[in-house]
Amino acid sequence: MTLSYRLMGVVNVTPDSFSDGGQFASAGAAISHARGLVAEGADILDIGGESTRPGAERVSVDEELRRVLPVLEGFAAARVRAQVSIDTSKAPVARAAIEAGAGVVNDVSALRADPAMVGLVAESGVECCLMHMLGEPRTMQRDPRYEDVVDEVKAFLQERLSFAVREGVREERIMLDPGIGFGKTVAHNLALLRRLRELTSLGRPLVVGTSRKSFLGRVLADAAGEAEPVALARRLPGTIATNVLALERGASVFRVHDVAPVRAALATAAATLNERWIPSTARSPTS
Repeated sequence: MTLSYRLMGVVNVTPDSFSDGGQFASAGAAISHARGLVAEGADILDIGGESTRPGAERVSVDEELRRVLPVLEGFAAARVRAQVSIDTSKAPVARAAIEAGAGVVNDVSALRADPAMVGLVAESGVECCLMHMLGEPRTMQRDPRYEDVVDEVKAFLQERLSFAVREGVREERIMLDPGIGFGKTVAHNLALLRRLRELTSLGRPLVVGTSRKSFLGRVLADAAGEAEPVALARRLPGTIATNVLALERGASVFRVHDVAPVRAALATAAATLNERWIPSTARSPTS
């Protein structure tokens, strides 16, 4: 067995993201942050101009473009050495991002929000990530319920995969994301992580995004005997643990804020889980 994986570094160009809202809202700050993530080992940079945190309001196409285009253009000018992903559910934003060099469309609606998105992805030949979400960001955490969360998420991802392929998207260009934290309780998120191997039967790379999420704050608070979820700054151990467990259960793309420590943990886990240790070629330092 040989395990391989990719790290997707998060670059939020938003004023209201749950983890770093406003911190990288300017193009200069976002580009500098992205270069730092690449230096830490990010393989993909996921650029988002609209928050998808619980309760977030939608923004217009024009506003989303205003936020992300200068960053994408800055990446090209700076020759940032990573694949670029655009985190959007709007086809006009995705099209502009692809024209600016993006090679992945990360659509949290799984091609449901904009009817034009699937045709754009098929026509352009970029990779895409299809994610499960119950409802939409404004409503997804209002008493989410499932008969069996893993079975239902799997069925949803299978249906969206089949839809994308029927519409001309090449299957080998599709990644699937169970949507940790998107319309799920703590118990739902833990069940998905525990049974992640069941989703690998869909035959596509699995993306996992647990980084700094609120369910980790709750789990860590319970472990420490604290009444309130622990703060964002204390969620890194939970992020690392869930990503290592997800690697062991078949995930291969990890969307994170803290690239360096997660990469180190995954490298150690992969060396342990592989039948033999395969040293990789040293990464070239970024300019």
